[in-house]
Amino acid sequence: MAPQSLKKNYKCSRSLKQFYGGGPFIVSSDGSFIACACGDSINIVDALDSSVKSTIEGESDTLTALALSPDDKLLFSAGHSRQIRVWDLETLKCVRTWKGHEGPVMGMACHASGGLLATAGSDRKVLVWDVDGGFCTHYFKGHKGVVSSVLFHPDANKSVLISGSDDATVRVWDLMAKNTEKKCLAVLDKHFSAVTSIALSDDGWTLLSAGRDKVVNVWDLHDYSCKTTVATYEVLEAVTPVSSGTPFASFVASFDKKSKMKKTPSQETHFITLGERGVVRIWKSEGSVCLYEQKSSDITVSSDDEESKRGFTAATMLPSDRGLLCVTADQQFFIYSVVEDVEESELVLSKRLVGYNEEISDMKFLGDEELFLAVATNLEEVRVYDVATMSCSYVLAGHKEVVLSLDTCVSSSGNVLIVTGSKDKTVRLWNATSQSCIGVGTGHNGDILAVAFAKKSFSFFVSGSGDRTLKVWSLDGISEDSEEASNLKTRSVVAAHDKDINSVAVARNDSLVCTGSEDRTASIWRLPDLVHVVTLKGHKRRIFSVEFSPVDQCVMTSSGDKTVKIWAISDGSCLKTFEGHTSSVLRASFITEGTQFVSCGADGLLKLWNVNTSECIATYDQHEDKVWALAVGKKTEMVATGGGDAVINLWHDSTASDKEDEFRKEEETILRGQELENAVLDAEYTKAIRLAFELRRPHKVYELFAGLCKKRESDDQIVKALQGLEKEEFRLLFEYLREWNTKPNRCHIAQFVLYQTFNILPPTEIVQVKGIGELLEGLIPYSQRHFNRMDRFVRSSFLLDYTLGEMSVIDPETETETEYRNDKKIEEEVIPSVSAMEQDSEGVDQKTPSRKRKSQKSKDKSNKKRLVAEAHGNVIAV
Repeated sequence: MAPQSLKKNYKCSRSLKQFYGGGPFIVSSDGSFIACACGDSINIVDALDSSVKSTIEGESDTLTALALSPDDKLLFSAGHSRQIRVWDLETLKCVRTWKGHEGPVMGMACHASGGLLATAGSDRKVLVWDVDGGFCTHYFKGHKGVVSSVLFHPDANKSVLISGSDDATVRVWDLMAKNTEKKCLAVLDKHFSAVTSIALSDDGWTLLSAGRDKVVNVWDLHDYSCKTTVATYEVLEAVTPVSSGTPFASFVASFDKKSKMKKTPSQETHFITLGERGVVRIWKSEGSVCLYEQKSSDITVSSDDEESKRGFTAATMLPSDRGLLCVTADQQFFIYSVVEDVEESELVLSKRLVGYNEEISDMKFLGDEELFLAVATNLEEVRVYDVATMSCSYVLAGHKEVVLSLDTCVSSSGNVLIVTGSKDKTVRLWNATSQSCIGVGTGHNGDILAVAFAKKSFSFFVSGSGDRTLKVWSLDGISEDSEEASNLKTRSVVAAHDKDINSVAVARNDSLVCTGSEDRTASIWRLPDLVHVVTLKGHKRRIFSVEFSPVDQCVMTSSGDKTVKIWAISDGSCLKTFEGHTSSVLRASFITEGTQFVSCGADGLLKLWNVNTSECIATYDQHEDKVWALAVGKKTEMVATGGGDAVINLWHDSTASDKEDEFRKEEETILRGQELENAVLDAEYTKAIRLAFELRRPHKVYELFAGLCKKRESDDQIVKALQGLEKEEFRLLFEYLREWNTKPNRCHIAQFVLYQTFNILPPTEIVQVKGIGELLEGLIPYSQRHFNRMDRFVRSSFLLDYTLGEMSVIDPETETETEYRNDKKIEEEVIPSVSAMEQDSEGVDQKTPSRKRKSQKSKDKSNKKRLVAEAHGNVIAV
């Protein structure tokens, strides 16, 4: 088999972050996204894969209510600050805000027309607002408690508003009433506790109200009478009607046929209730019959002491037959769908979106295809995620305390097995295929901090505990298809360390096991009898993880002393030490057939290393807290990381794709460069300058502008070239000009281009250039220096002219010289006669030397002027 090429880069392909922290949420009209509160911010979450599409940052205000406009373009939010904000979901900006209630807003609803917004407040008032103007149009008071829910009639032509309150009443308000006393159409007071949910039937004439008094009241809005009261015997948090023509309606109809009661379709109303028991129940109002009830809750709790975590807090029917969305107390979204079978239909949990994972302690990929990821969080359950959608596929619940460690393998029969270690001092063996626990092992006296399967035979697994012992558990005789958990038996036990065992690893041939401990040492033991082989000493702090090399006789350890070490199994000597983390290294794992490894630590970093060169190839920072968990796929070598920030990141090897992208960019750069050269040869300067900007070649841009400045009509050509630039290219131009302006040999080009740029760009557009302030601050000082230098040159030239004039090197311009230039034509006509006269004059001068010595140049000039004047006179005389 050919050796794998070294990996050079990983990219974070998908992240699962906290997107819901409890509180209000709202589903879009098409069910494509969910807007939910997360602290003081609002996350827009994709309903398919729970990815956060966008985030609206709040202003340190705990959110209490959310609502969407019918067209899903506007989002309304309110919190404890009593401020009502309107957000544009396209720009994610607050377009309007106002304050109206004297207390927090507890509920909101938008009218079907999108023009009105109703708010229910803790100040016992219900207010209606004009969305565009932000002013109050209706003011309703009469409730004696906190108004928790508000609902517009679904028919836009009916001006009716319904509100439910903690005073155990439901009130119906008339939006068209002018008289204050006639605003309240009816007070529905059959409840004996707080009203938690209200809903209207499809026809709009039947109102359902649920409360904490464990009943659902069915109201007739024709005369506001109570048609029936359904006792549910649980505290209810949500009620929703079953709409006709949906899969739920068909599902209900199949159960309704089995009912022996006489049918009266005109009076029948079917609805769904959810509450503290955490089960979905479907009811028929006539006769108060429960047609369907889930056999068991899909919400898992460890004990009866945590019943507060069990149960649903809200529910809504998703549009377009997407199912029933239920929200749990532990920040999860359950989506139930009806699966139509040949024999009978079933209500199944089709999707589970986890809003918050808490701290992640361990994780491993499942199966040979590695399509799922098992995650141990700060909970008593193991959550298994679909890698493609990052939705929680199922949960393995059974431990009574927090799960601390896990490992996975594929058995000889093809079943995916999971072993978990918990704080409850037990190990559990799970069949992931049937999602059931098939074995429980007891015997440790401390928290089980590490577990590991055998790598070759899969006939045993090992566990390390806080009781300092290492145990080997046998899988012989364990039925993988059993519905009941068997008792696991130990093969051998050894007191391995002086302190807690943090990590265990089994060699590929199942002959050795390595343990890492709080006592700053790692030990290697021979299986199956756990005979001590060697102790690895050298770390200065506790060891967090150990792993055998897949190809060499060595072991890798990571420690709290910020280092990773590789040890020889034969003599326990340290072969290599890798330094680079700024804090404790919590996990390290081999990749690329043992030639590389990845490590993560308390500094929140993931690092990629080369074993041979001891070089850190790449460092990635995608976590905000300690990275406790690291999983590497055996087949795909995909990497998953999770930590104290409750974030799961999936990393894919991008070496090949990066190389292809680099080759493609290089090829494109060559083609564009050739196009640039062709444009220069064809004198297409506008196109050439644009291409030079696209290729980020500042020197070429300078050459093009310098060439234009030397040509005639350079102004027009430069203006034409500048007008074709975009905003980003103008920013680059200012950066280039700032650089050119610092050099005396290039400043004249920079100043000329800067002058033309300021001529064509108005100040409003210049201000919009990104970083223009900093760029101008770099241009101004050097420009002032250049102008000062020019002033000094001009002043120096005056002194030079004066000096040369006094030295008779240059003469000032006189009227004679002016006439001489004007009569140049006449001079050309008499040149022959002047030459002859010069010769005669020279002869005379040689015979009569002057008393005063003059320079030969002055003599020649004086003689020439005299001869020219005489010749001119002769011509006139002629």
